[in-house]
Amino acid sequence: MRRHALLFILMSALFTSAGLAFQAGTDGPYKVLKTAKVGGEGGTDYIFADTAGRRLYITRGATQAQAATDTRPEVPAFEKRLTIFDLDTLAPVGVIAGVGGNGATVCPKTGHGFTSDHPQPSMFDVRTMKLIKTIEVPAGFSADGIYCDTSNDHVYIGSHPTKSMLVVDAKDGAVLAHIDLGGVPEQSIGDGKGTVYQVLQDRPGGVAVIDGKTMKVTATYPLGDNGGCNGLALDLKNQILFAACSAVGPAPARGAGGAPPAPDPNAKPPQAFVILSAKDGKVLTRLPLAGSSDGAVFNPATMEAFSSQGNGTMTIVKEKSPTSFEVEQDLQTWPSRGARTLAFDSKTEHLFLMASEAVPAPPAGSAPPAGGRGGGTIPGSFTIIMVGRK
Repeated sequence: MRRHALLFILMSALFTSAGLAFQAGTDGPYKVLKTAKVGGEGGTDYIFADTAGRRLYITRGATQAQAATDTRPEVPAFEKRLTIFDLDTLAPVGVIAGVGGNGATVCPKTGHGFTSDHPQPSMFDVRTMKLIKTIEVPAGFSADGIYCDTSNDHVYIGSHPTKSMLVVDAKDGAVLAHIDLGGVPEQSIGDGKGTVYQVLQDRPGGVAVIDGKTMKVTATYPLGDNGGCNGLALDLKNQILFAACSAVGPAPARGAGGAPPAPDPNAKPPQAFVILSAKDGKVLTRLPLAGSSDGAVFNPATMEAFSSQGNGTMTIVKEKSPTSFEVEQDLQTWPSRGARTLAFDSKTEHLFLMASEAVPAPPAGSAPPAGGRGGGTIPGSFTIIMVGRK
């Protein structure tokens, strides 16, 4: 059998609708509805829900084989791949081998999907789940965040090293522009009318406003002292942006040998949802997050913004009016670190995250595991998490 077929069979065998093995929290309207342990190895970043096509896309990185130890079974090598699941059941539906990267997106009208692959982004056929082509990028470009603006079928692919964004035509994969953002791009979101907002991770951070027609930055909204901003969501009706940020002030200087500085007990809590006007960038308020965010979405049906945090929590903010906001719930989505990015299905109003089980810490004073540094994740524990209302 070909390797991608073997991967698909392995995913199918590992798929389970697992019962929850942790207390997800009850103080609020949301809970973890379902988990599916789909297994497989390899790092990942973004998770993408294709609401129209009813599929969930997760990229996985390549890994080397690992020999068995006293505490861990043998783990085979895995090549990079795009794993595809049914959005309603979470059952695996396919794998595109040799396609990986940080994330994926789909432009439904074109029938094409894209991944922020390395060294070149990939374009694939959604129906056949086959690679169509790879896309040439400028020197130094390294794809990260990826977003399809369905108003014009343009795909926006961000690059950290070059602080720029590539614009690709979803119909044929042609490169249309290379935009200098002046900052490190993370999550993108569009207004459906040709304007794309791009959160910038720098300290201090900001939000770049991109005109889809000219494919140029028309404004950059500063976020004050907040930086480390990775998530961005938009209330389209009221033109309000929600920037999920994990730092305050400039990056602290490191000590001798590159050691991180000691924490300041008097420092302001760094994690915050910075809520601002999409019209002029005026900051309306800042609300605390339960951890460092790597993703945000907004549900217009319930007027709620969601931030997923790398410590296994999700913060839900209620928009009571265009000028009034409150933290509605801090939900525990995963018992350890993980579940840091999320996707939203507007049809079911379910949210999706993903994480692996952490290797338990060794007892105090004991030696680290042979052949390893300690920590890490348990092989085969990769799990999709579905969150929704109770």
